Amino acid sequence: MDLFVAGTDTISSTVEWAMAELLSNPEKMAKAQKEIRGVLGNEGIVQESDISKFPYLQSIVKETFRLHPPAPLLVPHKAATDVEICGFILPENSQALVNAWAIGRDPSTWSNPNAFMPERFLECDIDVKGRDFELIPFGVGRRICPGMPLAHRMVHLMLASLLH
Repeated sequence: MDLFVAGTDTISSTVEWAMAELLSNPEKMAKAQKEIRGVLGNEGIVQESDISKFPYLQSIVKETFRLHPPAPLLVPHKAATDVEICGFILPENSQALVNAWAIGRDPSTWSNPNAFMPERFLECDIDVKGRDFELIPFGVGRRICPGMPLAHRMVHLMLASLLH
């Protein structure tokens, strides 16, 4: 039951952040609406199979995950041995937290990191599935969010439906 509650809250907050960013950037919202209506027309219903036809919408979702990760601090990890990270010694059995919020706003990785720019994802293959450490809103490895596939689909479907 807790998984469903956690998934519902994170999905809805991600859609809310996406809409907040789009309302603050009406030209980006208009571009997404044009893309969706270009595929579905004015009367169609958004289906899961349509999502692959909306590259700009997918970029909006990635940019929203980058700026507003559902969980800013990922699930804690424990150091199995003493380890050095960026010149710091992390002793064995220490707890380590990954700050996904800071990673998404790192100026050494992202140009203009605080700006909502979905276009940055149109020409790159970065995904949110834990393969690209620049964008890890669901975590990585064995501790990746078990609800990621559902959340990923639902955010796209809900946002596309709202924009349509």
